[in-house]
Amino acid sequence: MIGKSDLLNKKPGRALFLFALPIIIGNIFQQLYNMADSVIVGRYVGEEALAAVGASYSYTTVLIMIAIGGGMGASVLAGQYLGAAKYNDMCTAVYTFLIIFFALSIALSAASFFLNPMILKALDTPDNIFDDAVTYLQIYSAGLPFMFMYNILSADFNALGRSGIPLGLLVFSSTLNVILDIVTVRVLDMGVAGVAAATLIAQGIAAVMSFVLLMKILLEYRGERSGGIFDWKMLRTGTKLAVSSIIQQSIVSLGMLLSQSAVNRFGSSALAGFSAGTRIESLCIVPMLAIGNAMSNFTAQNLGAGEEDRIKEGYRAAMCIIVFFGIALMLISQLFCRPIVSLFMDASESSEAFAAGSSYFKFIGWFFTLLGFKSVTDGELRGSGDVKIYMLANLVNLAIRVSVAQLASPAFGIEVIWYAVPMGWAANFAISYSGYRTGRWKTKRLA
Repeated sequence: MIGKSDLLNKKPGRALFLFALPIIIGNIFQQLYNMADSVIVGRYVGEEALAAVGASYSYTTVLIMIAIGGGMGASVLAGQYLGAAKYNDMCTAVYTFLIIFFALSIALSAASFFLNPMILKALDTPDNIFDDAVTYLQIYSAGLPFMFMYNILSADFNALGRSGIPLGLLVFSSTLNVILDIVTVRVLDMGVAGVAAATLIAQGIAAVMSFVLLMKILLEYRGERSGGIFDWKMLRTGTKLAVSSIIQQSIVSLGMLLSQSAVNRFGSSALAGFSAGTRIESLCIVPMLAIGNAMSNFTAQNLGAGEEDRIKEGYRAAMCIIVFFGIALMLISQLFCRPIVSLFMDASESSEAFAAGSSYFKFIGWFFTLLGFKSVTDGELRGSGDVKIYMLANLVNLAIRVSVAQLASPAFGIEVIWYAVPMGWAANFAISYSGYRTGRWKTKRLA
């Protein structure tokens, strides 16, 4: 007998926190093994190697966010079917989008492999790190289908209320990635190519394990009932959600990517520092994004079950959780900035890079709560299927970040790029919150 999801029957605040906790821990592990590339090459290969991985990081993060956003958007449909107890339709929705995103990942892998040099040129990547950056991206692109499928599968586990499974897989793959990083860099002396290969292998193993586990879980729901593995109507409905979610999830990373081209003009030392700062930021914002993602799944399931008042209660509880994490992260950024940035570089040997990384991290630490408010509100709108308003909000966010960074930094210095980030977050939250307050999301039930 299939039990009722905790997101449907537990007290909203408790349900959201317990659901988000494995996502937070898992995403921290994911960020740690992404950071391991930077820490290991920065410490054992040098500043230029760190800058090369950093030059690739913003672009690879865009690809990751496409996978995460697509999975989250498509899984909204599965979550609403689960809330409505339409299990056969839920399984078909999952199968449909696994097929589509696997095909998309192969196409993106091929395109990325051939376009990487042109992309890095367009971003004004410094000449002294260009070859290493290309090498890193070429190897990373080869493993793109594994990365895509792992993130899509994780979103499906979350939609089914099984957020603990991706946590276990992330702990395993993160540990494996760090071990392989050390072996390829310290033992085999492969440099930047080694950390890229380590990521490919770790994600490949995690993707295969995730697929096998998800297929077993779906058999519990489908049982002996017949049903298709592909549905064009579900594809059309889910694609609208997936595209908007891809845009929303990609805004932060795309903003980093386009802002990075402005940072590149200040040289490889500034880029190395900015790379360290954004890596630390990516780790710090994990709780904010995880609570937003939990809100998305909470909204989808409860809207499918017709529990609109429960969604509003969950929204208020999520905002309180955000304030708690925001205060803690602000204190960490102000009190422990130097030792954290020192993980990436020696202040005495890379003074310019260290100054840039410290400046960015201390500044952005004051605004993590604002990002959390934006993330929770976007998650509520995404989970209901009310996509137009939060798509607009995130596009405005991107436009502000990029325009300020590109137009103002040549005249006023690199710090202007820092200021653009909270400006974009604030505009995004204001627009999304106005959409939430209208209550139109209550009429967007899909299942």
